[in-house]
Amino acid sequence: MNNRRKAIITRLAQGGLMGAANTVPGVSGGTLALMFGFYERLIDALRDGAHAGTKALRGDPRGALTALKAVEWGLLLPLLVGAGTVVVALAGPLERSLETHPENMAGLFLGLVIGSLIISWRLMPTWNPRLLATTIIIGMVVFVGLGWQSGPLNDPSPLLLFAAGAIAICAMILPGLSGSFLLLMFGLYEAVLTMVDNRLMGDLIIFGLGAALGLAAFATLLSRLLKRHHDPMLAVLLGLMLGSLRVLWPWPHGVGYTAPNGTHTFDGTGLSWPTAGTTLWPLVLGVGALLVVLGVDALAQRQDAG
Repeated sequence: MNNRRKAIITRLAQGGLMGAANTVPGVSGGTLALMFGFYERLIDALRDGAHAGTKALRGDPRGALTALKAVEWGLLLPLLVGAGTVVVALAGPLERSLETHPENMAGLFLGLVIGSLIISWRLMPTWNPRLLATTIIIGMVVFVGLGWQSGPLNDPSPLLLFAAGAIAICAMILPGLSGSFLLLMFGLYEAVLTMVDNRLMGDLIIFGLGAALGLAAFATLLSRLLKRHHDPMLAVLLGLMLGSLRVLWPWPHGVGYTAPNGTHTFDGTGLSWPTAGTTLWPLVLGVGALLVVLGVDALAQRQDAG
């Protein structure tokens, strides 16, 4: 009984860490699942759950029940509870930090993404001209495309929220890329934080339905792509992360800025140079975040070696 309780507490803690990772752009919950040694089991459990939902929608309750019984609930439920609790707890502080200290938060996120880039770069077994060209082209396209971004979307439509849920859940499946990172790229990060912090249940339901559909539609596909085309997929991922650094450049307003009158201004893609007095803390937080990511990677490598 004590061993079972200890296992549940451990899973809750691991889920909490994964939730925190997916809340902060640049760190992936999937990467932590790999570090903890249950990534493939987690993907299998999520796939079984999505399979059950698909059968239920097709009017096959018996098949759905059979699929639900196949889900490894002992792994999945504690992880979901731990992750959900931490996401709700962090949403408010992150939202307020984005509004009051945009440059500092952008510096923090920038360090996290650079650390993830370094780790992901080392994961490529062998670089060749085609893979390098893929990374560079994807990075350039994303970099230029993000320059057209008008800023964070404060009041996204239900359709956009639905799509955001589907996109975010796909990122959870990919080690090295967090759902919040993609939400930040599309200007939806702060809107989703507000939605969670204020318990906007209607928007949360729409977002959750999108996540469920995205999981059902893409879990198997993404798993196959990673297994069959690992190197090209990693090259695309690296290009995406490389180009996204434009959004995370801290100056002049970082990832977004809410003025005291409530209006939201955005210049996070302007690539302006820092002004006097705005350099120290973004740099300190960026370097600190980089060291944390590299430290987590070092712990994962040590655990694998052990």
